[in-house]
Parts: sequence; structure tokens; C-alpha cells
Amino acid sequence: MNADADILFVAMENWDEVWRRDQCVAAEFARRAPGRKVLYEGLPIDVSHGLRTLSLRPLWRALRRLRTPASPQGLPNIHLFNPVKWLPTSLPFGQRFNRWLERRQLRRAAHRLGLRRPILWLNPHYALHLAGRMGESLVVYDITDDWTQIRQAAWLRRQTIAEDAELCRRANVVFVVSERLRQLKSPLCPGVRVIPNGVHIERYRAVTDGTLEAHSATAAWRHPVLAYTGTIHPERVDLPLVEAVANAFPEATVALVGPRFLDARTERRLRAHANILLPGPFPFEEMPRLMRAFDVCIVPHVLSAFTESLDPLKLYEYLASGLPIVSTPVPGFRDHPRWVRLGRTAPEFCAAIREALAEPHSARARRRAAASGHAWSARVDAIEATIQSTSSLCQDTPSSPSSSSATTPRPSR
Repeated sequence: MNADADILFVAMENWDEVWRRDQCVAAEFARRAPGRKVLYEGLPIDVSHGLRTLSLRPLWRALRRLRTPASPQGLPNIHLFNPVKWLPTSLPFGQRFNRWLERRQLRRAAHRLGLRRPILWLNPHYALHLAGRMGESLVVYDITDDWTQIRQAAWLRRQTIAEDAELCRRANVVFVVSERLRQLKSPLCPGVRVIPNGVHIERYRAVTDGTLEAHSATAAWRHPVLAYTGTIHPERVDLPLVEAVANAFPEATVALVGPRFLDARTERRLRAHANILLPGPFPFEEMPRLMRAFDVCIVPHVLSAFTESLDPLKLYEYLASGLPIVSTPVPGFRDHPRWVRLGRTAPEFCAAIREALAEPHSARARRRAAASGHAWSARVDAIEATIQSTSSLCQDTPSSPSSSSATTPRPSR
């Protein structure tokens, strides 16, 4: 990979205080090559929805977006961008118009920043329409979840399957985060490469090495603190299991830390338990101090086809912290039986928590050591090596930004 190759990074979320794989990878790209420009596209500004709901905020954000894109603190070569969406996507013409406009806006932003034949890094399957139209040198498709397995309308699922399959076929490089995703995508892309998630090891090692004070937000939390960090969504989190834990440990604090995607009824049911807390998301920089108050990290994930494809970031963060871990037998966590206690049913899960609470403190240093091979720097080393080998084969075959179906030819594998 060229040391100063620019990157057009299309993500499934905005660059905000909650860091996920996209931010971690993009930040590592930017840090190791200060001369590289990274244009990071987040979610569209939905003006059509704002007009339908009589909210002027999206329109105001759209007008502000016309200014020079901002950069995250400490990363001046990352430039943040949000396209403007004017029409409802539910209309066939609306979707076509929005995609045409997104391409136009993205090309203009790339031109303003001086990007030349950038690497086009795509996380969303619905970004298929960008491939071959951004003047890119090659296309990377980074698959983090099996979105074909989530509950959605039948027409949307058919579209998701078709877009994902076509992008697998057309991308020059396809990365997946888990072995299950490799199995699913190999028929479409035999050269798919598994690059799991990672962790900023030193940041999380400070959780249990005695150098941090607990976050002030945790001052009133009763111990033991049984805590989960991550997206709180019924597709991921087994909420009846969370309630069972709260009932089994009435003296404990059961904290679900992260963005919530719950309907009002479900949230009220959880809040009816006096010892279940839903404090919301915390900034990436503050997470180690928040985790300083944890006694056990819990992962009450649903067992489903969707979660079978995951490689949770929290696995590596929990390992690096050294804290005891209790999880349902989902991928990643079940692969580390020496460091993770597993429970499939509520009684098994609660029994594992009791064992974790009795764990000797000396186990924390050994768990931290187990995280040493999972640094983000090592993950991006592997990513760059793969892109470099592919780029050397594709460097003489530029894509055409004006073609509706062009993309850089996939090299033979």
C-alpha cells in the first residue's frame, strides 16, 4: 500500500464519540501516514425526513455542511463529510436521485481535498453504487456484520442480499471480521481475508493497572458492578437474560452502557428494575475510566444467525482490561475459554458471574497478556499488506468514474 495513498472511507455511522471499527481503522491509517488524506463519509443528512416532521435541524445541518469538512481532534488529515439526502428513499425515483446526488457530492468533496485515485473503502453494502464511479484505484469491501440476517422488510432483505453479493464480486479486496462471514462470502469471493477487530491495548490496560480513577458517573453505582458496553439492540442483546441477572443479583448494579435502540415499552420494562442502569454512550476517551468501576464484564448476546457472524470489539477491550468476563457462547468469546466464562441459560450465566466475582486478582495480568496479539496496529499492518499486494496487480488498470458499471478489475487470486 502506497505510504501516502489517499482513502475515501464510506462508513455506516458518523464519526462521533463512540468509536467502532471504522473509526479505529481510519484513525490508524491517518496516524501512520500524515501525508495521506482520508475523506470519511458518515450518514446522510436526511432533509426529506426533516421536512416531513417539520424539523429544520437537517436543513440547517445541510447548509453548514457546505463549509470545509471538519477533522477529528488530533487527526488533521481526516476530513468528515455527510452527503445531503433530499428525497424519501422509499420512492424508487427518490433512491436513484439520492444516490446520483451522493456520488456528485462525494466527488466534489474529494476534488476539493485533492484526492487522486484514492482507495475506496466501503463498509455498507448499499454503497455498491459508488464502486467504479469515484475515480478510485481499487475497491475494498469491509464486512463487519451479516446484514442479510437482521429483521427487515422482505423487499429490503432481497435488496441487501443482492447488493452484498454484487459488491463481494466486484471489490478488489474483501475483508471480513469472523470465520463465519468468511464461510458465507467465500463462494462469492474466494480470496476473502479475515481481519478481526482489535484494541488500543495500552488504553484499556490502564483499567486494572492502578493508574486510573473511576469515572465520576459511576460514583453512585453499587458494587458489584456487572456491566455491558456496546449497542443495546434486541437483535444483539438478550434483554430477558439481562432481567434475570438483575433479579439474581439484587444488590448489584447491572449497567448497559452504549447507544440504545429500544422501543419505549422495552425501555420502561428495563428501568422498572431498580438495579438496571441505562446511562447511554460515553466518549471513547472516557471508556477506560468508566470500566475502572466494573467488577465483571458481561456479554448477554442473543444466540442467532446474526450474532454468529460478529467479532465484537468489546472482546478485545475486555481482554486488554484484564477484567473477568462472562458471556453467552457467541463467536469470539467462546473461542477464549481460558479467559471467558460461558453461560447459555440464565442459571448458567448467573453461576458464571458468581465464579467471576470470586476470581483471584492475579488472573487479570494473565488476561491482559492474552490481549497483546490483538492491537489495532497489527490489524492494519495485515490490511495494508493485503492492499499492497492487490494494488501492485491493479496499478495499471484505473477505473472509470463516468461508467455506471465500471470498477477496477479483480486480480486473479
